Amino acid sequence: MVLTGRLQAETLIKAPAHKFHEMYWRKPHHISKASPEKVQKCHLHEGDWGTPGSVIEWNYAIDGNNLVTKQIVEAIDEENKSITFKLIEGDIMKEYKSFKTILQAIPKGDFTLVHWTLEYEKLNEEIPAPIKELGFLVHLNEHIDDHLVQA
Repeated sequence: MVLTGRLQAETLIKAPAHKFHEMYWRKPHHISKASPEKVQKCHLHEGDWGTPGSVIEWNYAIDGNNLVTKQIVEAIDEENKSITFKLIEGDIMKEYKSFKTILQAIPKGDFTLVHWTLEYEKLNEEIPAPIKELGFLVHLNEHIDDHLVQA
């Protein structure tokens, strides 16, 4: 019985890596403007935007289901344009003992390669892998990219 897992996905976007990284790093509350149908609200629960240890609460929708998640910013690597979030409360935590999302924005010529990694431990073997959650993040990349390119 395997309860731990890791899922990864990569997509190419047009926006510069530093702008995409900054959206999650310092301006996650702007993501709801880029994709209001996917992210209804993002607010700072504790700490300061863009600092490790801060706690962010998200209201979002996957497959028409309104969900809430609270996560702590565990690590920020400005040079490598990566951020690690650890989920601490919310709907996802009803099925997972632990859940981390790692985002990295990698410059690739005129494009940016966005790499998402989900690391998780399910509460039991009946829980599916978080494929819907990974798909949500990949589709959200497209909305953020459009928003950043138009800005």
